[in-house]
Amino acid sequence: MAIIDIVKYQTVDGELVHKFDSDDLRMGTQLVVHPAQTAFFVKGGAICDEFSAGTYKLDTENIPILNKILNLPYGSDSPFQAEVWFVNQTAKLNLPWGTPHPIHIEDPRYHIIVPVRAHGQYGIRVTNPRAFMETLIGSMGTFSSNQIEQFYKGRIISALNTLLAQQIVNNGVSILDINTLLLEMSDSINEQLNELLGKYGVSIIEFAIMSVTFPQDDESVIRLKNAKDLAARLSITGRDVYQMERSFNVLEAAANNDGVGGQMTGMGVGLGVGVGVGTTVGNLAGQYMNTNPAQVPPLPSSAPIYYIAINGQQIPNLTVEDIAAYIANGSVNASTLVWTPGMPNWLPLAQVPALVSLISSPTPPPLP
Repeated sequence: MAIIDIVKYQTVDGELVHKFDSDDLRMGTQLVVHPAQTAFFVKGGAICDEFSAGTYKLDTENIPILNKILNLPYGSDSPFQAEVWFVNQTAKLNLPWGTPHPIHIEDPRYHIIVPVRAHGQYGIRVTNPRAFMETLIGSMGTFSSNQIEQFYKGRIISALNTLLAQQIVNNGVSILDINTLLLEMSDSINEQLNELLGKYGVSIIEFAIMSVTFPQDDESVIRLKNAKDLAARLSITGRDVYQMERSFNVLEAAANNDGVGGQMTGMGVGLGVGVGVGTTVGNLAGQYMNTNPAQVPPLPSSAPIYYIAINGQQIPNLTVEDIAAYIANGSVNASTLVWTPGMPNWLPLAQVPALVSLISSPTPPPLP
């Protein structure tokens, strides 16, 4: 093969690294390194000499490390073999990314595990050419531009599985509403990715999450939507009104049950739920009767705080809305033990008048 007199590389958009076609060089060969490029001489898998932008005539003085390996005579134009690699330091933009498999994340508000996918784009720039080359040679040996892109993309996707889950949990926003925070999440993940990938000599730029998606027909997503709907209803109508409405529905269903066994069940349900209804109605009526229309009513008393036991562990400081969310996601049922200040012992949720309406479902009367 002919000896090369000029070694140079015209940057190709999007190509991070390029190996010069020929290894056959000689002393006196001209090396041209364009702006935003760094050139490396590589021999036997080891990086030897490095050149920044400029034009160089190769001699024993400007390739001292390579010359030490080759032991070329001073001042000669002897031929030698070495690889020349050019690293492109311009940014490569608009690279797509996407989670190849769903990430199972617990919704931070409603505690339901949902399969989540995400996709977007990012850019990459070589900021430390030597660290970049050392990473490639040490990890891959031989490589193409496509292999390099896949090398970094694989590390980004691997990190994203953890970073996305952390961002969703840390923001405390339901997965159903997470698309309102994509910009803030993108900026934070961009910073975290740079901390992880800095050792490879690259920087991630303009990282963007374009969407976070989940299957609408998945059972966990349906349960999550139901939990959100229940929480919204409690917030809008007020806890006492919601409890009273649910209790009346249960009483009506019990009264319409014509069977003897159903009558006894209806009586039991009526007595248990009736206490809750009476308390709720009495409290509401008392508030209206004791309120002077000419005066500003006093602030309502604080809502009761409950404790529940799940798998032998106490979960403290829960409101009725919190317990409703646990019921919606299936973590709490009628037999779950509950305690609140003023109760001498733990009781099943079904025996707590103020909570029984959350689990009681009205049943239709028998068909005629």
